[in-house]
Amino acid sequence: MTVHEKFLALGTHYGKVYLLDVQGNITQKVEISPVKINQISLDEGGEHMGICSEDGKVQVFGLYSGEEFHETFDCPIKIVAVHPQFVRSHCKQFVTGGKKLLLYEKTWMNRWKPSVLHEGEGNIRNVKWRGHLIAWANNMGVKILDMISKQRITNVPRDDISLRPDMYPCSLCWKDNLTLIIGWGTSVKICSVKERHASEMRDLPSRYVEIIFQFDTEFYISGLAPLCDQLVVLSYVKEVSEKTEMECCARPRLDIIQPLPESCEEISSDALTVRGFQENECRDYHLEHSEGESLFYIISPRDIVVAKERDQDDHIDWLLEKKKYEEALMAAEISQKTIKKHRILDIGLAYINHLVEKGEYDLAARKCQKILGKSTELWEFEVYKFKEIGQLKAISRYLPRRDPILKPLIYEMVLHEFLESDYEGFAMLIKEWPGDLYNNAIIVQVVVDHLKKDPQNRTLLRTLAELYTYDQRYGKALEIYLTLRHKDVFQLIHKHNLFSSIRDKIVLLMDFDSEKAVDMLLDNEDKISIDRVVEELENRPELQHVYLHKLFKRDHHKGQRYHEKQISLYAEYDRPNLLPFLRDSTHCPLETALEICQQRNFVEETVYLLSRMGNSRSALKMIMEELYDVDKAIEFAKEQDDGELWEDLILYSIDKPPFITGLLNNIGTHVDPILLIHRIKEGMEIPNLRDSLVKILQDYNLQILLREGCKKILVADSLSLLKKMHRTQMKGVRVDEENICESCLSPILPSDASKSFSVTVFHCRHMFHKECLPIPSTMSPLQFCNICSAKHRGPGSAILEMKK
Repeated sequence: MTVHEKFLALGTHYGKVYLLDVQGNITQKVEISPVKINQISLDEGGEHMGICSEDGKVQVFGLYSGEEFHETFDCPIKIVAVHPQFVRSHCKQFVTGGKKLLLYEKTWMNRWKPSVLHEGEGNIRNVKWRGHLIAWANNMGVKILDMISKQRITNVPRDDISLRPDMYPCSLCWKDNLTLIIGWGTSVKICSVKERHASEMRDLPSRYVEIIFQFDTEFYISGLAPLCDQLVVLSYVKEVSEKTEMECCARPRLDIIQPLPESCEEISSDALTVRGFQENECRDYHLEHSEGESLFYIISPRDIVVAKERDQDDHIDWLLEKKKYEEALMAAEISQKTIKKHRILDIGLAYINHLVEKGEYDLAARKCQKILGKSTELWEFEVYKFKEIGQLKAISRYLPRRDPILKPLIYEMVLHEFLESDYEGFAMLIKEWPGDLYNNAIIVQVVVDHLKKDPQNRTLLRTLAELYTYDQRYGKALEIYLTLRHKDVFQLIHKHNLFSSIRDKIVLLMDFDSEKAVDMLLDNEDKISIDRVVEELENRPELQHVYLHKLFKRDHHKGQRYHEKQISLYAEYDRPNLLPFLRDSTHCPLETALEICQQRNFVEETVYLLSRMGNSRSALKMIMEELYDVDKAIEFAKEQDDGELWEDLILYSIDKPPFITGLLNNIGTHVDPILLIHRIKEGMEIPNLRDSLVKILQDYNLQILLREGCKKILVADSLSLLKKMHRTQMKGVRVDEENICESCLSPILPSDASKSFSVTVFHCRHMFHKECLPIPSTMSPLQFCNICSAKHRGPGSAILEMKK
């Protein structure tokens, strides 16, 4: 059998040749001989056919023309091959093979001239003609002939000579015009025909053959064919029977092999079921291929098996058959441009149905997002399907909310499902879904009906507030949020500018969250005035204090009219902040504050107010008598820095030994400790007196050291500055024609350089003619700049006197 892209040519054991289309239908029948057809050959165009038979007959004829050649030999002819371009007039050639290889060429007188290409090495077993190269196999090996030079360019010997060549024939196949694939026994060789370099030719052919791949297989080779960079191998397999423990014939295998430099890798393997494979031999199988469509034909005595390269459609079919829907969907997405049989949507819908049947409802619903895409019809169909099986909740999370948007009825149906059984889930959907997906009024009414049965349900109340918000009924939503004391109330007020609605709800807001409420009110003073807030909080002074305190922190002057009120509020609710308030406020009436503090016996605040009102002695007396705190008294005296206060403090402390100790430890830097020591009565026991005296001495020594250190620094700085001034004064001063005398205002240098002149330049850079300066007195021979002396800039003695 031989294969063409357009048809198949099949020869039988009874000498008939059938032409079949690619579907296997017989289109033509030719009777050649009463005995076995050995070989059929076609040219590339499929217009001429060569046939040889067991009785020695050879025929070459045109399928669509009357051209014909007949010859009968006296021995069986095993092979025939016509020139690939036989249709051309200069390519009328074919070869036959029996015991010798003969080339027939048509002469210019339309006669066929035979010539012997090779003989003497046994029967010719196989011939393949490609371009200008003819490859044939005999008992000894494989030869290649270059038809251009009519030279044999290589001989590839047979590897396993123990195998009978008639039982294990050689398989030849051209991959392209220069690559030959040889399979014989268990050996595979891939040969490349190459051009020989001119410097290497001498008496050698212009071409040579290089074996680029060579490896052995586990089984005997019955046929070879190329598949891209891989090989399709038809293998004859023998195995040991488990029953008889004897070697027998197994089913033939069709393998795809990836050649490697010294080995091979099996990509796939399929065992073929053909009739009578138990009796078949290696020579009974043949492999032919159609290059155009990647079709492979396996020929056995009773069957022809057609194999084709598996595409993605075949792969997807297999995955669907095995119920591997996710892998099938992925494969279809990757190869969506090449698949012809399947649609991604159909596979996806089958996958969803499969998941639903398995009870994996959540996964099925999740896959809907990807598979259904933007088709509203498909979405709505699936939603109704989920409703029928009672799984609306499963698909609710994955329903589209934008592009596409389904009918409002779909979303309402899902909300009703949740409202009947899951209030929390219902609230979640209301929060997540935009309000325009469903009829808001219908859902509001349903929620109100449910609240009649359970009026205190916080989840339903919160959800109703959100629905009112979507419906722009902010007043009702605000009332519900305040009732629930919900954190979103402030966000609602800000977002929808509801300040006019909360003028009478300030107390409620403060009770809910005073910090947030105060911040909101202060941030929006233009919408709710300070006076309005204070008025609303009149009956809740503790909240009023919180508001006014925060206002004072932000701005000491904005709430100045309420500072008097704040004194009593601080005294009542926040005493720790009263003293800072009194210190920072400039609008607080001191008399009122003093009265309140004295009534409540707030000593620290009273002391501060007394000192601020100028009554420092009373303040100091209160510290000493009320607080009995010498440290605070000393600190107060330091702050006031008043000698009389120190005197009062010493007089008050003179009969109190603990106070004397405190004064001795702290008075040293403000008052001479001798004044205190002289007043201490003899015999008075003073705690820690020794330590106090030691501290006084240490403080004195420290002062001495500080003075000495400062003196050293001062002397060093003075000396450094003096040296710097001296270096500066030693520098020269440029005098040129542009300078003038500061006294007579004429140029400092004479126009006639030959005349003598005398110039005096001071450090202040003022210049005078010497005759323009006043004569120095006998009391002070130094001269000074008249201008700087008149302006009291200090004396500047002359630094340079120029004469000529």
